[in-house]
Amino acid sequence: MNVLKRNNVRVIGDKGPTLLYAHGFGCSQRMWDRVTPAFASTNTQILFDYVGSGASDLSEFDEHRYSSLQGYVQDLLDVCDELKLESDVTFVGHSVSSSVGLLASIERPKLFKEMVLIGPSPCFLNLPPEYQGGFNREDLEELLALMDQNYLGWANYLGSVVAGKSGGGGSISSELTNSFCSTDPRAARVFAKTTFFADNRSDLPLVTCPSLILQHSEDALAPLSIGEYMHHHLPKSTLKVLNVAGHCGHMSHPYLVIDAMRNYFNALPSSIPN
Repeated sequence: MNVLKRNNVRVIGDKGPTLLYAHGFGCSQRMWDRVTPAFASTNTQILFDYVGSGASDLSEFDEHRYSSLQGYVQDLLDVCDELKLESDVTFVGHSVSSSVGLLASIERPKLFKEMVLIGPSPCFLNLPPEYQGGFNREDLEELLALMDQNYLGWANYLGSVVAGKSGGGGSISSELTNSFCSTDPRAARVFAKTTFFADNRSDLPLVTCPSLILQHSEDALAPLSIGEYMHHHLPKSTLKVLNVAGHCGHMSHPYLVIDAMRNYFNALPSSIPN
């Protein structure tokens, strides 16, 4: 198995601390293109696509493997193994990839030095009375049904919801919609179901590495209460609220994400240079 081809692995730079980026559902490594230039002169940066996303090898997609987040965790660890990464990696994940990174850190506690989590949510479901993830189960079931009935309509709807009011005059919404549309529908549905119905709340206390939670101030997919929940239950976490109306600050407001990352790194021992 050629992991570098399977996951469309791309390495930028060959010196300095390692940043490993992981994209969210329906997206690809290209969503980080507004962030990576800021660290090009100081860091080795690694990007990849989960199998079934972006320019990955779709022939390697296995519905059973990717029906749980553990399948995506294994993709991440496979990339690290192929590149012989064993420690001191800074993980940067968006949305559901935040949970993927946290699970990988539990499995390999020495692999990651710290984590940057953009718009994370341990569970998108409302589970009253103790937890409000933002969505009722019926709403998510309807969203999956829309995927089956009208995939392009689903892509347009979700692109707008994910982009939010910070959609850059529609440019971010269009970019997301195009990404959703270019994703294989079968793989997208599996990833969607895995994302929307995962519940990783009990895993949060098991994480041992420090983390920066970048919460968007207005986010239909991960409201403020979720960022506060993550901060309360995730050891060694720092919560930073960004003035962003949407779910993709790294796309709509990359300078805010870059500044938050640099400030966080500089405050850590043996910090990453900027």
